[in-house]
Amino acid sequence: MNLVLFNFHDVVLLMTAMQCLFFAVLLLATNTSRQASTYFLAAFLFAHAFIPLHELVLWGAEFKFAVREWLPQVYFLGGFAYYLDGMLLFFCVKSLIFRDFRVRPRDAMHLLPFVLALVYMSAVFFRLPLEQRLELISSESLVYGWHYVLVEFLCKVLRVAYCLWSLWLIVHYTHRLKSTHSNVEKVDVTWVKVLVAGFMLVMLMEVVLSIAKMFSLYQHYDLGVFEKIGLTGYYTVFVLVNLLVFTGVRYFASFESLRQPEKVRKPSGEQVFNPALAEDIDRKMHAEKLYLQPDVTIDLLAESLEIPTRDLSMVINRHFKMNFYEFINRYRIQEAMRLLRSADGEGKTITDIYLEVGFNSKSVFNTFFKKAAGMTPSQYRRADAVPQIA
Repeated sequence: MNLVLFNFHDVVLLMTAMQCLFFAVLLLATNTSRQASTYFLAAFLFAHAFIPLHELVLWGAEFKFAVREWLPQVYFLGGFAYYLDGMLLFFCVKSLIFRDFRVRPRDAMHLLPFVLALVYMSAVFFRLPLEQRLELISSESLVYGWHYVLVEFLCKVLRVAYCLWSLWLIVHYTHRLKSTHSNVEKVDVTWVKVLVAGFMLVMLMEVVLSIAKMFSLYQHYDLGVFEKIGLTGYYTVFVLVNLLVFTGVRYFASFESLRQPEKVRKPSGEQVFNPALAEDIDRKMHAEKLYLQPDVTIDLLAESLEIPTRDLSMVINRHFKMNFYEFINRYRIQEAMRLLRSADGEGKTITDIYLEVGFNSKSVFNTFFKKAAGMTPSQYRRADAVPQIA
């Protein structure tokens, strides 16, 4: 029997689906630390596995005819994954950034598009007798109907929106990190940015294809270029799935996650501007030099100062009028200036000094130093006058 069901492009789709399923199971089996982000990544891969299968059923060169003959009941079932994978990718990124993220009842609203799609497909396809469904499948009149094309377009736009939302979280992650960490240079988010942007690029391609499909309802034109875009998307997803899993295994466990920002009531003026508390904090910072620890966080500092983290954050933001990152590095620069002009720093290189005071990056040290002193550390060491930090 010489029956060819798959061409090369179909094989790539099939391999992508199998990879997603295999990696999803692998992630679940190896998630010994029970990280929520790993569970969401596995769920994303599991949902995403049905998308290439759905494409195979609808557009596979020979495979679609085999499905129509042998198993027409599976038509359009895989398409519901389009309403889940963007949401799951967003939850994966959010749980990676916020270690205390938990799914709450209000998050059920994210399932609304899936429910609406289920209602729509039930109304136009699943509730019909088998004969009518077979006719819609064979004629492809449903997939080229205006309402199906419109729903498909809205679905693809929704997926792009989830990717944009994920990128927004990542971009603001570094800003939030400065409120809790003293050294943010060691945290690299490039890999997660590239992955989310990669999936967004593929989803944008699918939006373009949906738009082309909408225009084809009114004017016939050559869709060859759009077919190439679709095939490019297939191969891109195949590469991205591999990158997503390997980076997930490598980086997820060591990612520096944060607590979700709390909604707090506006405190009274006495609580916000407490000069006595601010002076006590400043005195202890100078006396105990708590800033010398390179990876000190606001939680560790609050524990050392024996005050609640929330109160410390409020004093730093409202009294000192800076974030935690700037607050700690201000004391480090003061100590570096002292070492550069005192006997304690004689014989020490500038590299020795910036590492000793808690900096991990020479470029960050130079930036903060020049901003405070108006000159480079080398110029300051040679200068006669000693500028004061405001």
